[in-house]
Amino acid sequence: MDIFTAMTTRWSCRAYQDRPVEQETVREILDKARWAPSGVNSQPWQVAVVSGETQQRITDALIQARDEKIPENPDYDFYPAEWVDPYRARRINTGLSLYKALGITRDDPDGRKKAWYNNYRFFGAPVGLFVFIDRAMGKGSWLDAGMFIQNILLASLELGLATCPQASLAEYPDRVRAILDMPEDMQLVVGIALGYPDMEHPVNNYRLKREVVENFTRWYD
Repeated sequence: MDIFTAMTTRWSCRAYQDRPVEQETVREILDKARWAPSGVNSQPWQVAVVSGETQQRITDALIQARDEKIPENPDYDFYPAEWVDPYRARRINTGLSLYKALGITRDDPDGRKKAWYNNYRFFGAPVGLFVFIDRAMGKGSWLDAGMFIQNILLASLELGLATCPQASLAEYPDRVRAILDMPEDMQLVVGIALGYPDMEHPVNNYRLKREVVENFTRWYD
């Protein structure tokens, strides 16, 4: 299995071992990730690494917001306001595959709620990373941040860890910023669960179809 195929297996990890990740390991991952390219070497990313009590406070704050039915207020639109095909079909298939792997049926609202709230628990991962970008930066810097995040995923995989980049952890950025004492001008891009994967869990063994190269590429001479 090549590293890119392995990424589709383990960068969407949704079940983790009860095994700590040493701070020095996270530092090594970030040390490798920092070499991501960025326009004019701007390096626009900032990272907050959470574990233990701080991680639990964030989990509790996000679940409380959801329980109180507070509207999400992400710093940017991660998804479109209206889904169209083929993206809509892919989204639906992903959800169906996930719930099937978890053994959750359509008529099991409690099971679906539990699965969704597991997002806010970092899927049981012992470490969470939050990536921020200054509001002063332009759209190009978001591309830079994306490459930096990709490097985090690759570096983690190289060390035998698994990750899951989660838009759900950025649904209530004000709460996250407050807990981390992060300035308001730092936009929350994404949260990332990090830990050692539990590959015995069925949720880490379902696979999603990827389009072949011919379906998304045009060649010009």
